[in-house]
Amino acid sequence: MREIEPSEAEWAVAIDFLTRTGQKCDAKRQEFILMSDVLGVSMLVNAINHRRQSGATPSTVEGPFHVPNAPPMDNGANMAADAPGITCFVSGTVRGLAGEPVSGATLDLWQTDGEDCMRISAMSMGLGCAALYRTQPDGSYLIRTVAPIAYTIPMDGTVGDLMNRTNISHMRPAHIHFAINAPGYHGLVTHLFQSGDKFIQDDAVYGVKEALIVDFEKMPSGSKAPSGEIMNEPFYVVRYDFVLERKAQAAAA
Repeated sequence: MREIEPSEAEWAVAIDFLTRTGQKCDAKRQEFILMSDVLGVSMLVNAINHRRQSGATPSTVEGPFHVPNAPPMDNGANMAADAPGITCFVSGTVRGLAGEPVSGATLDLWQTDGEDCMRISAMSMGLGCAALYRTQPDGSYLIRTVAPIAYTIPMDGTVGDLMNRTNISHMRPAHIHFAINAPGYHGLVTHLFQSGDKFIQDDAVYGVKEALIVDFEKMPSGSKAPSGEIMNEPFYVVRYDFVLERKAQAAAA
């Protein structure tokens, strides 16, 4: 304030902006977190608090639309059975830095469907594509969903007012959110981003990291899916191995 020396009118505008931001928040929507995201504060806090050893999967922001109490799913079950979009299988393993399989790790997922912005208003009400999976004894996992799409952050609040006064993109590239937890390991909140997305270099919340950009391999109809079934329509296959750091390893470092 000493450096800027705002007028009383400018101070009142700032107070009004913060007041309206708070008024936009409720039990299902957090406009302050969204503001933190678009200002780059969330990614900075994430980087400060999640310094991991080389080789561990990098973290990124949770964002304001995590779906609590998502339904549990069996390995390979379809988390997007009623959602529009192209079927997408995501498979891989969860392992420790030493290569050991992490059995029973929880994978908490949330994402857009294949048609609109996470049904962003729906997601803010706790709906949308979301599920909980667990890894198998060998650390493997298999998820059936639909391919996500790029979407705009909510622009109907104070964050939208702010973004409309800039030339900064208000789009997020296509991605799937993951929150992974296992006993004895540091939790991981991250995304998998679709390579080639037109907004991959212009993420509104600065969440993209090179190691999290993955290929969505398009498979023709008649191909065998990772689940073993023959698919009658084209589908995507994504393969990714998550690597967690043991808590004891971090303490020793």
